[in-house]
Amino acid sequence: MAGPLHGVRVVEFAGLGPGPFCAMLLADLGAEVLRIVRPGVAPDPQDITTRSRRQVAIDLRGPDGQAAALALIDKADLLVEGFRPGVMERLGLGPDDCLARNPRLVYGRMTGWGQHGPLAKAAGHDINYIAISGALHAIGRAGEAPVPPLNYVGDFGGGGMLLAVGLLAALHEADRSGRGQVIDAAMTDGTALLSAFMYGFKAKGQWSNQRGENMLDGGAHFYDTYACADGRYVAIGAIEPQFYAELRERCGIHDPLFDGQMDPARWPLLKLRLADVFRTRTRDEWCALLEGTDACFAPVLDWDEAPQHAHNRARATFTEVDGVVQPAPAPRFSRSTPTEPAAPQAASLDEVLAAWGAKV
Repeated sequence: MAGPLHGVRVVEFAGLGPGPFCAMLLADLGAEVLRIVRPGVAPDPQDITTRSRRQVAIDLRGPDGQAAALALIDKADLLVEGFRPGVMERLGLGPDDCLARNPRLVYGRMTGWGQHGPLAKAAGHDINYIAISGALHAIGRAGEAPVPPLNYVGDFGGGGMLLAVGLLAALHEADRSGRGQVIDAAMTDGTALLSAFMYGFKAKGQWSNQRGENMLDGGAHFYDTYACADGRYVAIGAIEPQFYAELRERCGIHDPLFDGQMDPARWPLLKLRLADVFRTRTRDEWCALLEGTDACFAPVLDWDEAPQHAHNRARATFTEVDGVVQPAPAPRFSRSTPTEPAAPQAASLDEVLAAWGAKV
């Protein structure tokens, strides 16, 4: 694989959600990622988070499997695992075992609650982790229950993405010190960190604890989604005065009530009036009028529409691998451009050990 991480070797212990997503990011950037799976698990090209890497079946519960895994870890720069605290230690593959053999190894641990704390060993999922960070409470309409934002916030943003940042930072440090370390990436910590901007607003008295009443949570009329005449939706984000003015001008909104843009007391009524405006045309008609202008406008596209949008096509934001449409690697690099993603491939243990120069 070409890319800025070319030459970096990663051992990934197969899991669900944020761990594979983190490993996908590393593989997308050119790292050689080896995915260790249970015997009998075949590669799944439709599981996009497993792309661009080989997988090898190893039974970690026996001494032979443990020895093979350790031999590969000896040759790795990074390790990614997402089991509950204590599982890897019971397998004889914990940080102490691995770092004793490979002192430069960066050992990445992905969990929901973290490696310690009262909840560390409890089961949970994204919705639980983002709940105790404060983030879930803030997402939803006024007077209604909090709305789960899929599993973007905990699993992928505060989880896998942050683990990737930690791994790469520690890899950089290991190049200087010659010593590896353990990365304890908890989705609760990561989600709280993603909320730094909102906590800053709250500290200034500019953010209410009541969801749906703030500038960026759908409370403001100029930052929300609106239904069109055809039942499709558009997204408006005209925060700055000049962008708000352009939105009004292009939509023919001359009602002086709209002059009080930043008056929260007016927002409920202005939302109703703006909703009436957007119901007068179809989504495509609004696109023809507003898309590409400084009105801070975009159509709300579904999963089928997004890959076909002209901007996404121009940037090759999406790609297709073995008939599976999927997001392309990001971000872009001016020199060390990664190769195109590939479907996951099975490999034999002997083949992988030989390729890595690992000896059991």
